Amino acid sequence: DVQLQAFGGGLVQAGGSLRLSCQHSGFTFTDYVFGWFRRAPGKEREGVSCINVRNGETTYADSVKGRFTIFSDSAKSTVYLQMDSLKPEDAGVYHCSADPLFGAGRRTLGACSFGSWGRGTLVTVSS
Repeated sequence: DVQLQAFGGGLVQAGGSLRLSCQHSGFTFTDYVFGWFRRAPGKEREGVSCINVRNGETTYADSVKGRFTIFSDSAKSTVYLQMDSLKPEDAGVYHCSADPLFGAGRRTLGACSFGSWGRGTLVTVSS
């Protein structure tokens, strides 16, 4: 049973940074690709970033390229999203997701389909 939970959200001023982390259980870390997506009131769900933890390949939405970095720590089986130069439009609830590495889901950002996700974490950016 795939279980995921995001941590690390909070309130930050525009231009500031936050690091989110994703805890998981119920599956083997390296058998999945991990992603981050966000939800904000009045906006479509947006895939933000994706990582294949086996080969390190990463993908980013244009809106966050150059500002966000997704990375993993295999020893801790944890995926992170480092968010720098935050903007008010980055605010929302961030969820981490996981998809089987060789799954058949429709991939919408890199190798990610954002098929399974858990409780998100709220990011608020003040202007």
